[in-house]
Amino acid sequence: MVAGLACAAAAAWLGVSSPATAQTNQEHGMSVEPSRDWLGGIPESPTEDWEVAFGGRLYDNWAVAIDVAEPHKNHSSYPPWGKKHGYVTWRCKECHGWDYKGKDGAYREGSHYSGIKGLRGLVGKNPAIVMEALRDEVHGYTPEQLPDSVAERLALFVTRGQHDVDRFIDHESSQARGDAGQGERIFQNVCAACHGFDGKAINFKSEENPEFIGTVGSANPWEALHKIRNGHPGVPMPALRFLPIQNLVDILAYVQTLPKM
Repeated sequence: MVAGLACAAAAAWLGVSSPATAQTNQEHGMSVEPSRDWLGGIPESPTEDWEVAFGGRLYDNWAVAIDVAEPHKNHSSYPPWGKKHGYVTWRCKECHGWDYKGKDGAYREGSHYSGIKGLRGLVGKNPAIVMEALRDEVHGYTPEQLPDSVAERLALFVTRGQHDVDRFIDHESSQARGDAGQGERIFQNVCAACHGFDGKAINFKSEENPEFIGTVGSANPWEALHKIRNGHPGVPMPALRFLPIQNLVDILAYVQTLPKM
């Protein structure tokens, strides 16, 4: 049932409509593929909110965000003691963390530990500094992997798009510092369109080992808040960065009350 709802939600968002849905859309003069433009297109006059959110999706998973081939070998700067392999070692979040604090944050231990520092010191800096770092020997991203126009948006995110996670998520308890009641109002009118009112319409894993939005919100609230603000790469999940961040923390607080299994 959950898998079916997930497929239906994904199909609807991605423009893969059933014949009945397609007919209904056509009768009302609606395009059945609006999300394809949203995923792969660029606004004629991009706002900073859009560019920074796009950069946040690049930080999450750049190859998926721009639909390019993933490197298969470990990144040359990924430490030998690291426990990850292949493309994941090229993702910004894998070394610098969902909290942007690297070795000083949630990734200070465990399977994601790399010993690499975070990015908090770059907040407010010139994006050109990040652009230069992306092309240096340490990071080694080529223009074929990250074209300049794409890298510029990643640099904007790093310098202008981070948030201080400790203001919004309690480090010890992992609880969001938000109002779940206020978050429920937003969730029911926005997020539930895809995730369902109980958060179980999309299963990120399998029926045997399910993972829902409530699972992620409780187990990794830093990741959840990042995605609430910036969207999820490769799928038409709205980026809510344009809203006050406290509203998004309220959503996270409500998400943490939803079923985990």
